[in-house]
Amino acid sequence: MRKLWLLSLFLLLQMAGILYAQQIVKIYEGKAPGSENWNWSEATIEKTSWNTPVVYNVADPTLTVIKPEAGKANGTAVIICPGGGFFALSIENEGLGVARWLATKGVTCFVLKYRLAKASGDDPIKDFNASFGDKDLQAKQLAAVPMSIADGKQAIAYVRKNAATFGIDPKKIGIMGFSAGGTVAGSAGFGYTMDNRPDFVAPIYPFLPPEMQGTVAADAPPLFVAVASDDQIGLQPHSVALYTKWNTAKRSAELHVYYKGGHGFGIRKQGQPSDAWADEFAAWLGFQGFLK
Repeated sequence: MRKLWLLSLFLLLQMAGILYAQQIVKIYEGKAPGSENWNWSEATIEKTSWNTPVVYNVADPTLTVIKPEAGKANGTAVIICPGGGFFALSIENEGLGVARWLATKGVTCFVLKYRLAKASGDDPIKDFNASFGDKDLQAKQLAAVPMSIADGKQAIAYVRKNAATFGIDPKKIGIMGFSAGGTVAGSAGFGYTMDNRPDFVAPIYPFLPPEMQGTVAADAPPLFVAVASDDQIGLQPHSVALYTKWNTAKRSAELHVYYKGGHGFGIRKQGQPSDAWADEFAAWLGFQGFLK
């Protein structure tokens, strides 16, 4: 009987730990500025043509908190921005999966669900694919971009303001993102304030054309960029231009261009050269002093 009681207690404690590890917090008090009249509900699709779950119709931005095991946190935090063409979020491959991996390195992770263009139906991937030739869908995407970027900057400010609550160092808060999430992360490296300045920026195969890139400030944070040469959407020049801009400004920057990997490789292993990006990112974090 005693063994059964101890087992039940152990399971309850484990469940409590899991729930706490995946705490969800809102980054704004009340409705997010600029979308106060958005009244649709966020939805999730588990099985998709992208081979990863996606979230869509995000109207109320949140952070899902994933912490390292007790005693392993090193004080560093990162906001993770999944991609999905501003119609969806590749929530597992470019979000939660990345967070769980970084948590093993002692990093406290915050997966950002930023505001998205409203899907026309129940398949946001269909909207994304059609947007390459549909001007109306492109207009919806473009209208969402400033709100998505604002959510990224607000997420940094929120995490910094609540650093003591999360047990992190307010001077070790970075942001990373993939594809459209790379737009959010990369844009955080420009035009920041003292409250929302990231301590490092890591856009992975970002959509961030030169005309969207601002001026590299004298105190610009360290930059890590990764992309594949065979990116099907053709985003390689965006990464190269971003790296070049940082390097020309004589700020710390590192660029990895992989022979193969395609677009959207995220954290999953494909047996391609791009599989190395995560370990190289961790090594970079270590050299920058963020894993001590």
